[in-house]
Amino acid sequence: MAGSPAVAFSTREKLERARVASATLAQLSTEQKNDCLLQIARALETHAGRIVRANEEDIQRSNLAGAMRDRLLLTPERISQMADAVRDAAALPDPVNEVLEEWTRPNGLLIRKIRVPLGVVGIVYESRPNVTVDAATLCLKTGNAVVLRGGKEASASNQVLAEIMAEVDGVPAGAIELLDSTSRNSVQELIRARGLVDVVIPRGGPGLIAHVMENALVPVIETGAGNCHIFVDESADFEMANRIILNAKTQRPSVCNAAEKLLVHSRIASTFIPQIVRQLIEAGVEVRGDRESSSLARDVALAKEDDWGEEYLRLCIAIRVVAGLDEAIEHIKRYSTKHSEVIITRDEPNANKFLRLVDSAAVYWNASTRFTDGGEFGFGAEMGVSTQKLHCRGPFALKELTSTKYQVIGTGQTRE
Repeated sequence: MAGSPAVAFSTREKLERARVASATLAQLSTEQKNDCLLQIARALETHAGRIVRANEEDIQRSNLAGAMRDRLLLTPERISQMADAVRDAAALPDPVNEVLEEWTRPNGLLIRKIRVPLGVVGIVYESRPNVTVDAATLCLKTGNAVVLRGGKEASASNQVLAEIMAEVDGVPAGAIELLDSTSRNSVQELIRARGLVDVVIPRGGPGLIAHVMENALVPVIETGAGNCHIFVDESADFEMANRIILNAKTQRPSVCNAAEKLLVHSRIASTFIPQIVRQLIEAGVEVRGDRESSSLARDVALAKEDDWGEEYLRLCIAIRVVAGLDEAIEHIKRYSTKHSEVIITRDEPNANKFLRLVDSAAVYWNASTRFTDGGEFGFGAEMGVSTQKLHCRGPFALKELTSTKYQVIGTGQTRE
């Protein structure tokens, strides 16, 4: 049954192979799917050297730097983490065939609502070859075929990873298909393949996401950029605020759940801003700010209007002083990408108002934005963080890769 994402097939042929495979995948038992995943985890570790060599080829060819290089880079440690994430997914409950509701009508009909696979899931993504493994893992667990279209900067890494997974015993031919990353035509064919592809998920920069949203003929789950905010209220514990801000900004600045903007209540600005700026500078962060922030601390460059809406994805943060909670909420409403926002406060009514009124996928009280992640939420690997409201929002994984259907069981009933 093993299949390989061979480049000999055209994009159309790969989509057709995935459609055929989806019917086989939907019939696999939980045990069969979990066995495939455990074999994939072992195979990734066995072939770690081969993966690293392919990744080094991508690194040298792409000549990327900073956050983009970090997203592309695979190390033995990261490969081990990928394998562990596959095992974690195997250990999670299988949502397929889960009975969500069941009831009996007065006429005796038994109606049951169950989860079923989506079918064929396409994903278009940039730079991060770990997405290749995450997407394939989650799709296999949920009985979906996956069509992968990574960026050309990771072409060698993605090719090796897809081959390793597709060649595992028990994985149906066509279950994991990798499209040509050197041509934009493969993206167009994928996102317009109505009837062959059930949903497309774009993961990448604003340009990629906008292109898919504007040109797709198949349904799209939008994963948005992360212009994430932290608001330090007047009652905040400074030590806690410092820990959260430094973690959210510096722990891994190249990811979408890193903090990009810091809002500070005007009543504490003169004491809080100088000390947090000093710590950010010491951590290597470039700090920008509005006029009041820049007047309160050295080394704060004056921010431009474009700064407030920018997702930096690097060691850079912008600070604005606000009059209070309401102004902080209004600022977030104007500039947020609706990903993750934080309030740091001891004031429970203020916290509850922030949690209620900020319309983002994840809203926090006294915790780092870096927790907006499938693994941290207990979902295992994730397909992305959805910033839209249909059909899922926030980190999405196994359950969101299913649809539902109704099973209706009768004893000969007919409708009058």
